Order: sequence, then C-alpha cells, then structure tokens
Amino acid sequence: MDSSNNLSDVFLQYSAYMEDEQSLREEIRSQVRELEQTAREMTTLLQSVHQQDGIQNIPAICEKAKGLYPTIKEHYAALSKKVPKDQYYSRFHDHWRFVTQRMAFVAALLVYLETEQLATQQMVADAIGVALNKEDGFILDLEDYLAGLLMLSSELSRFVVNSVTAGDYLRPFRVAQFLSELSAGFRLLNLKNDNLRKRFDGLKYDLKKVEEVVYDLSIRGLKPKQET
Repeated sequence: MDSSNNLSDVFLQYSAYMEDEQSLREEIRSQVRELEQTAREMTTLLQSVHQQDGIQNIPAICEKAKGLYPTIKEHYAALSKKVPKDQYYSRFHDHWRFVTQRMAFVAALLVYLETEQLATQQMVADAIGVALNKEDGFILDLEDYLAGLLMLSSELSRFVVNSVTAGDYLRPFRVAQFLSELSAGFRLLNLKNDNLRKRFDGLKYDLKKVEEVVYDLSIRGLKPKQET
C-alpha cells in the first residue's frame, strides 16, 4: 500500500475543508456588511434628535428610523440561513457580535425616546427579528443585549446636554432617574465579561455627568414643575 498517496488524499480533504470554510466565512462577512450598513443608517437618523429642532420632532424621527426594521430583519434572516445552527457560537458569533450590540442599542434608544422605558431583551429581539432561545433559530445573546443598554447610557448623557441647550429643563431629571435605575439593575449582576464590566464603569460616569447637569439646573432655579 502506498502510504504517500494516502497522506496526499488526507491533506487534499483538509484543503477542500479549509476552502469551504473560507468561502462560508466570506459569505457571512458579506451579509454582515449589509447589516452594518443599515444599522449605520438607523444610527445616523437617530443622531438628529441631538439637534435643537430634532428634540422637537422625536416622534417623526423615531418613525423614520423604525421604517428600517424590516430591512434589518431581512438581513438577520439571510444571515441565519448561512450559519450552521450547531456552530453558532463556537465559530461564527464574533462576525456579527458588534453590529448586534449596536442594534440592541438602537432598539433600546427607540423605545426610550418613545416611552422613556427600558427595552427588555424580548422587545429588542422582536424588533430586530431574532429569537431568545437557540432552539428557535438566530438569537440575541444576553451579553449583546446588555452591551447595547450600556451604549444607551452614553447616548442619553449626551442627549441631556443637548436638551438643556434646547431649553428642555425637565428632561435631564427624567433621564437621571432612568439611568439611576439602570445602574442599580446592573449592580445586581455578577458581570464576568471584562468588556461589560468596563462599560458598566462608563455607565457610572454617564450617570454622574447627568446628575451634575441636574444639580446645576436645581441650584439655578431652573427645575420645572414635574409633569403629571
């Protein structure tokens, strides 16, 4: 028996496997790039709330941004068809981890702007068209959802400053309350993920900035009467 031929056959199989693997990863990267483009479009639309006239038109801005949700869902559906279900985390999750965190942030920001409430993991998953359980298909990982919430704190601290500039003196007090509750919630978690721990430190800094704005408004006598 010619052992050299057997060895060549084995390595030819390895070569074919590696080529298929590379082809699949490129297909996934291509689909993720399309998802990232739509996510950027939604983020750009929402940035207009920081402008003086944007603060007065939050409902219209939110509706326009939400108009891109169907496209986001299409991207995730196409992506899920390319990824082998039994290899979701072990080999491919890093390809779309950041954009999914970004979409969790976008969805949470939309919910807050419209209701001033916290978007649950289920609400975010429904908005972007994914599931929560592996058995149901493509999922929103809990850590990705939490990362999105921590991005939200940074956006809201910036929103507070621009609200004051636009003459909206009540909003900082409401945002401070929301971020205080969000911070309290995160303190209940035993965060083992180093990235989440670092971002939680950012949340504490964001809350401090908002509280400083609130304090400044209070001592200047600019605290409005609370709305019913």
